[in-house]
Amino acid sequence: MTVQDPNVVATSGAASAAAVAPAGKAADGVAVVTATGEIDMLTAPDLRADVLGRIDETPGAVVLDMTGVSFLGSAGLAVLVEASQHAKRRGTAFRVVAVARAVTRPLAATGLGDVFSVYGSVAEAVSADDGASAR
Repeated sequence: MTVQDPNVVATSGAASAAAVAPAGKAADGVAVVTATGEIDMLTAPDLRADVLGRIDETPGAVVLDMTGVSFLGSAGLAVLVEASQHAKRRGTAFRVVAVARAVTRPLAATGLGDVFSVYGSVAEAVSADDGASAR
């Protein structure tokens, strides 16, 4: 196992890695978290820690940019559900950016695409006017 970056967890295969970039402020009260690679049972805990932490720190909205995600497993879906519920309790909007089939297909197959606010770009998600509460 090799780790090239402190935010990257590598598993047995070279392609089985996910990274969570530090969140940046895209606009007033909006934090953007970027996830890349595979979100599976080994990498989901890192995503969970970062997203829930950003929700705790951000009063307006947290945007999870998943445009660079190549695989979204059940552990990743569980993180999305938990993040959405956590955001709702805190009165923070939780928005997901998903365009790749690797993310949109599991969301559609599980019906979660109707539960989250899903956008086609970070710009759309950041500028969305859905108040301060997630759906």
